[in-house]
Amino acid sequence: MPRLSQPCSGEPATRSMSQPCSLWKRPCLTGVLQPSALLLLQLLLSSTSAFLTNVWNLLVAPDSISHQHMTEEAALNVTLQLFLEHPLPGRPPLRREDFLGKTILTDHLFAAYFGPEYTSRRFRAALQEVSRANAAQDFLPTFKNDPDWHFDAERLDQGRTRLTEALQETVVAARALDYTLARKRLGAALHALQDFYSHTNWVELGIQKPHPYLLGPTKQLWNVAPARAITCKDCTELSCPENLLTVTLLTSGYYGTHPPKPPGKCSHGGRLDQSRSQPPQGGINKDCTSPSFSPHHMFHTEAAHLALLSTIEAFSLLRSRLGDSGFSKLLDITPASSLSFVLDTTGSMGEEINAAKIQTRHIIEQRRGSPMEPLHYILVPFHDPEFGPVFTTSNPDSFWQQLNEIQALGGGDEPEMCLSALELALLHTPPLSDIFVFTDASPKDAFLTNRVESLTQERRCRVTFLVTEDPSRVQGRARREVLSPLRFEPYEAVAQASGGEVIFTKDQHIQDVAAIIGESSATLVTLPLEPPVVVPGRTFVFHVDRLLHKLTVRVHGEIDSFWIKSPSGASQSQEEGIGPLGHTRRFGQFWMVTVTDPPQTGTWEIQVAAKGTPRVRVQAQTSLDFLFHFGIPMDDGPHPGFYPLTQPVAGLQTQLLVEVTGLDSRRNLSDPCFSHAVLRRVPEGTELGRVSLEPVGPPEQGLLTALLPPTLLSTSQHFSLELIGQNGEGQGVHRAAPQPCTVAPVLLELSSPSSFLVPGSKVPLSLHISSFSSPQDLELKTFVNPSFALTSNLTRAHLGLNESSSGRLWLKVPDSAAPNSMAMVTVTAVGRGANPEPPTHAFLRLLVQDPAEQDQPGATASASSPVLSSAKPLSHPSTLVAQGRAGRGSSWWGTVAGVLLLLCLASW
Repeated sequence: MPRLSQPCSGEPATRSMSQPCSLWKRPCLTGVLQPSALLLLQLLLSSTSAFLTNVWNLLVAPDSISHQHMTEEAALNVTLQLFLEHPLPGRPPLRREDFLGKTILTDHLFAAYFGPEYTSRRFRAALQEVSRANAAQDFLPTFKNDPDWHFDAERLDQGRTRLTEALQETVVAARALDYTLARKRLGAALHALQDFYSHTNWVELGIQKPHPYLLGPTKQLWNVAPARAITCKDCTELSCPENLLTVTLLTSGYYGTHPPKPPGKCSHGGRLDQSRSQPPQGGINKDCTSPSFSPHHMFHTEAAHLALLSTIEAFSLLRSRLGDSGFSKLLDITPASSLSFVLDTTGSMGEEINAAKIQTRHIIEQRRGSPMEPLHYILVPFHDPEFGPVFTTSNPDSFWQQLNEIQALGGGDEPEMCLSALELALLHTPPLSDIFVFTDASPKDAFLTNRVESLTQERRCRVTFLVTEDPSRVQGRARREVLSPLRFEPYEAVAQASGGEVIFTKDQHIQDVAAIIGESSATLVTLPLEPPVVVPGRTFVFHVDRLLHKLTVRVHGEIDSFWIKSPSGASQSQEEGIGPLGHTRRFGQFWMVTVTDPPQTGTWEIQVAAKGTPRVRVQAQTSLDFLFHFGIPMDDGPHPGFYPLTQPVAGLQTQLLVEVTGLDSRRNLSDPCFSHAVLRRVPEGTELGRVSLEPVGPPEQGLLTALLPPTLLSTSQHFSLELIGQNGEGQGVHRAAPQPCTVAPVLLELSSPSSFLVPGSKVPLSLHISSFSSPQDLELKTFVNPSFALTSNLTRAHLGLNESSSGRLWLKVPDSAAPNSMAMVTVTAVGRGANPEPPTHAFLRLLVQDPAEQDQPGATASASSPVLSSAKPLSHPSTLVAQGRAGRGSSWWGTVAGVLLLLCLASW
């Protein structure tokens, strides 16, 4: 074990490779990693607020450090080490001395490594997933009162078992390419790991380094206090620095009433702990710096110090188990999007399939080995009556080969199983991705529309339909029924819910129109238009700031004419060719104007004359974007916080939490400041409210928060989110969320005691439904993909205002379930009566575990802690501990409870 009692200096040991390797190409880790010491550039755990991400911590516990802070700091440190060891071709290599003693911000690190034009949005979103799963351990019913997940009640061996199992599940899920589940399990593991140092007396024993055997089950944990040992004495003060009686035995405090505290044992302590008043009174937790909630607050900094180092070891362990490429996918350390296709393969689709092949080949050849090379490729074919199977890979050549083998064959009646195939693609496509659907047919499974809409928002994926509806083409496509002219409305609904679009074109134009695939896979944002919907005779207005480039305007429909006007007054019409503002191209009813770079900053105008309703979309590339989520305060459990929501719930006071990406003050530019969020009803575009955004913490972190207006939350409805503000030069800056949001009529929660399924088992699932706005009469429907047997004891719910109901589901996993396959359980609450509310959906991802999977995460390599036996020696790369601030939106809902309760309850 490396010495960790003080910072050390010097160069870290480097990785021995048999050949040069680029992180952004396919893995080439052919050499064996050499053991290396843990390098401490500069410890952050001082009396400053370096780990704080929430201004409310500054009010109630100025030096407290949270789970989320440590998780993100550790991830940034290991990512920095990864970047140092893998210089990006064509970019200057990072230098260790440039980060020594400085604060690391995610955007700064990405800009230094990839270039200022690339966004860290995907990486920050992945860190959010891990951090939310970490904080969720403190208030989800399955975990919050389980001492095994918090190293409470002297259940230390059981705690280590849960910790190592969760790390193992992280590895299994990552190798099965289910990175969403892997991040969830990683968050749970890191929460337990960090709790060890706060909830036990490890620090009080005078040990100044992380536990050497905590990450591996091969050694005895320590000399754990036996059940008969008296470990604490009475302490009636808030601070209890001397209430421990043992100086050699490892112990931890009891929390609450389950399990009951035996005589002579320590309590967790703090105002929320019911056991604190039972003799011996007091407690030993080091969760924060406030004595009201942490009797051992004086040891908080030391505990957080060791927890951070141990978290870095855990990330380094995962890096060595997964390899650098696998670790990069786990945390989505890339600015690139995935490439996901849903393809109609009936006989009439030859041109469309060929267009998909051409675009795929172009993307592969253009981006191979670059930062924009997709990390994931997904393909789902469909026709009638079949759809799938899904093909997923990280290898572009394998994807090209699979796509190249698809041929347009067969036929049938026009409706096809399009939405079933799209649902399958959504289950396997990473969040924040674009999905492209190629078809010339309406959906036969339109009953899935609402569920697919909700799934696109839950997965935060944008869906674009390329529909080649050509009435003159009858060869290869038999139409056995009279088709409604509204048959494509399900596509319109899904596209609107996901922030995508439906583009109608013809065979002769499909290859040109499909070029939007290459553009949409880049770092695009959609600029908000004013008005957001077409008003006959009214001009569209949009704003361009200096951080936007590669601006494009797309106009689609039965267009008579249009013109675009720049802030200087220069204009360009719909005529094809090069004009004063850029290049206009037309493909049937689809126009694309590529504005000359750099676009002029200021207010632009668009005027469109058309039959029907034209569609106008303005997009540009930029590193300035934002992530957002919602939270509701949870004031029960050991550490209340903000419960994360995919969507707000009617009647619940809800906080909007925003994390701006692409801020980089080190470029000596005046970073923009967003001041307000504008909420509009979808699709009408009428304004529902405008709320002030309050900054949280240092401005370079880009954290903003606002309370959603009660009028928005009074009823179920769809709304869009826009941020507006100014840069340092007084110019307007506008950004829009990539997809609209929905206020759900009820809160529907679905959970499982484990995220892993064993073939031949029967798994219990928990269902909870609550109403906060009005009485509800609901029918509850269940579905599982693939078709495992699923039963439920709750099929109807009659809820009054502020009432809830709970039920149980049983999922039967067949013996034939494919190992490492994913199952998605869906519960839908459907309103009954004359005017029912829109359906609400809850989704639960589960993974069928391979019984033959024997891989176990090993302990950290050291002389005193041998590595678990494996196929080849395991060690981990050297690790940097530098000052860091990750994107902090993910930690708010675990710590912002302080604003409501004036507590530091979410610090651990």
